[in-house]
Formats: sequence, structure tokens, C-alpha cells
Amino acid sequence: MFNKDIKTVLELIKAFPDEQTCIDHLEELRWEGIVISPFDSLSSVYKCKGNKYRCRNTGKYFNVKTDTIFDNTKIELQKWFLAIWICTSFKKGISSVQLSNEIGVTQKTAWFLLQRIRNCFGFDDNDKLDGIIESDETFVGGKNKNRHKDKKVEQSQGRSFKDKTPVLGLLQRDGNVRAFVVPNTQAKTLQPIIRRNVAKDSVFISDEWMGYNGLHSDYDHHIVDHSKKQYVDFDNPEIHSNSIEGFWSILKRGYNGIYNWWSRKHMQKYVNEFVFRYNLRKETQFTRFTKLLLNMENRITYKMLING
Repeated sequence: MFNKDIKTVLELIKAFPDEQTCIDHLEELRWEGIVISPFDSLSSVYKCKGNKYRCRNTGKYFNVKTDTIFDNTKIELQKWFLAIWICTSFKKGISSVQLSNEIGVTQKTAWFLLQRIRNCFGFDDNDKLDGIIESDETFVGGKNKNRHKDKKVEQSQGRSFKDKTPVLGLLQRDGNVRAFVVPNTQAKTLQPIIRRNVAKDSVFISDEWMGYNGLHSDYDHHIVDHSKKQYVDFDNPEIHSNSIEGFWSILKRGYNGIYNWWSRKHMQKYVNEFVFRYNLRKETQFTRFTKLLLNMENRITYKMLING
């Protein structure tokens, strides 16, 4: 296992100078010295030439890349490592065009590579958020005022989202954030997500939107009325939603400055990317890099991406 003092791209390249060092590192992370067959976890395994293994029970051959994001691609692992390092370290993300230039692949290949990486950002967390929870929704999409007159969308102001996609955010004060692409902001959509992710009796802070009505039965619900230009409760300065607003600002800067457009179909993957970096913001870059690699078994195929 490599030390955790790797801080720069140059140090990463020196630590993983060729395919074999990358393979050795992945084997250590995935199997920790005991090779497990992806076809039958109880089967004994035979070591073969060329970093291959054979599952005794099924007779199938495999390697450390089998059933991972690296499976069935011709891209060198060093390029994969560079892409993962960049994607987990750039605060605003990186576009497929820029990544293709950075690692020397086509834009289409870079897009597929990034989508596979993003598929590893979202992972289940069974522990509920508790303490002080800030909730807010944002709407992702271009501003109507910036569109050409032939492309403007009528009656799309405020909470009308004909041309935008709503995203619900839940942030534990001084802790982690969770964000969900949702079809609408109605109570029947928002509240089941909130109850699944927020521990009962937590302090719950939201704006005045009617979709939060009724949560007082499960939470100590406080409202910051943004419609009245109220952004903090002066009687209790702890009651505000500034932290979740800060997360939205990071996401929006990435959207506007790097990506410019996300399809609704893939939007949750992009949102998960920002959630991942935010939740590991206090960790070292090598820790973020390793956390992604530890989640590498969340493989998605090109056909799955295209067909949904």
C-alpha cells in the first residue's frame, strides 16, 4: 500500500509509473492479499500468467479489473488514475473536452470514462442525518433571461421549472450533505425523502415553501422566510440555511463555469460528484482518490448509460 503523502499529480505519476504498479495497487485495495473470485466468492482461486486468475468452481478467468469501472476498456490504468485524481480534486469538476486533452483520449471516451467514475460517487449511507439539518431546493438549468428570444420559455419564473430540474438538498450542520434530483417539489415528493434521511426529532430548518408543511410532527421545524428577505432568525442565530446555500453555490459555479448543461437523465450522477467532494472536503486528496477506488465495483456499461 502506498503512503498517503501523495499530494500532486506529479507525485501520483511517480507512484504509479506503469500498468503493473496500478494493478498491484488495485489488487491490494480490492482483495487485501486474498483474491476473491467475482463469479463465486466461496471458490478457491488459481493464479495464472499475466495478472490473471482462474475461478475453480466456474472455470472462468478474471483479473482485478473484472466487474469494475476499469473492466472491458483499453484505456491504460495510469490514465484512469489521472482522471480519478482530477475528478476528485477539482472543486468545480472537469468537462469531458478538457479531460480528453489532459489524458490524450477522444472526447467521447473521456465522457464515458467520467460517467463511469461518477457512477462510483453515489453510495448508500444507512445512517440518518441528525442534529441541526438545513433543507433547501435549487433548480438546475439555464437562466431564461440569457436565452435567445426564440428559445425563451414562457412562465418559467420562480418555482416554475418547465426549463429546469429541481434538486432537494439536506445538510447536517458541520457534517455531510445529501442531494436528490426530484421530479417536483410537492410535499408528497419531498417529505418521504426527508423522513428516510433525517432522524426523527432533529432540528429541521427550511424556507417557507408549502412542501415542508406538516413536518413539525416529526421534527423541531423552524422556518426562515426568504420571501420576506429573512435569512437568519435574529432571536436564534442558529436558525439559518446558509450552509446548504453555500453548497448550492459550489454546484452552480461548477454547472455554469465548467459544464454549462446537464441532461435530466444523468443529472443525479453530476450532483453525486459535488456531494462526494463536499463530504470529503476535510480529507486529503489521496484519501478522496482512495475512497473512489474502494467503490470501483459500481460498473456501468455504455449501453446502460445510453439506454438508461
